[in-house]
Amino acid sequence: MKKLLLLISFLLTTSINSYAAPVDVNSADAQLLADSLNGVGPALAAAIVAHREQNGPYQTVEDLLKVKGIGPVVLEKNRGDIQLGGTVGAGKR
Repeated sequence: MKKLLLLISFLLTTSINSYAAPVDVNSADAQLLADSLNGVGPALAAAIVAHREQNGPYQTVEDLLKVKGIGPVVLEKNRGDIQLGGTVGAGKR
């Protein structure tokens, strides 16, 4: 019974996260980024915002790779959830 409850909980959590609205990395604050992107916690979210403030808006999703701590795996896990001022997952694959 315990395993069944854990499985149901996992499936509900996974399905809720997979239907989350995309987040605009050019306007979101660190809290929203941390809450919305997989593998992005508060420190990495703050780094995304700091990079944006220092270098201007992200032009492509791949620009996020310039942020220390974001690698190809994190980028690909979140590509469909990233907006750049209205364009979801823009950039090369």
